[in-house]
Amino acid sequence: MKLIESIKNWKVFNFLTRHVLFALIIGGLAGIFFIIFLIEFDHYSSSEKFCTSCHSMELAAIPYRQSVHYNSASGVRASCGDCHVSEGVFAATWDHFIGGKDLLKQIKGAVIGPNYDDPVVNALHLPEAAFAARKWFIKRDSATCRRCHNQDAILGKRLNTEAVHKEDAKNKTCVECHINLVHRKVPDEKTFKREAWNKMIEKEFDLKEGEADKKLKE
Repeated sequence: MKLIESIKNWKVFNFLTRHVLFALIIGGLAGIFFIIFLIEFDHYSSSEKFCTSCHSMELAAIPYRQSVHYNSASGVRASCGDCHVSEGVFAATWDHFIGGKDLLKQIKGAVIGPNYDDPVVNALHLPEAAFAARKWFIKRDSATCRRCHNQDAILGKRLNTEAVHKEDAKNKTCVECHINLVHRKVPDEKTFKREAWNKMIEKEFDLKEGEADKKLKE
């Protein structure tokens, strides 16, 4: 009985009035529902269905659906979020928040240009998007790649694949060697030539010479 009386006399319990307790319960429940909302939001906004709701991203998804990451022999399929969104609800939410700039560019482009829904414009601006994505992977040490791929466990079918990944690739990150696996092929930034890329796009879309440069300046 003395112990109970002593506990009742603690200042912390004097602080816990009915109103404070009610506020703590409501705040706790609100926090739980907020976390659940973030988890569900991350799950939906990382899906291919959500990403390709913008036509410009549907253009990026076409080669993705022809890649091994989509059509694997084992049936494992990497979605947009598996590669482009960090693990963990708060890190993922931050990535989506930062990714909002792409949505703003999409809206701006639809109003005053450049219109990224245009396949020509999309292809012309693709290299910069690819370079930015590769830098994102390098900065995070290809963390999203490592969700599925354990570097120390890679055996491969080609000669010395295991040795390459355990020795030659030591202190390297995945995208320093592995690029152009999923989306349209874009050269390494160090060897990229804008003039050559523009000419390739002009030929692909049957454009007049110099029209690619004009579209880039729009």
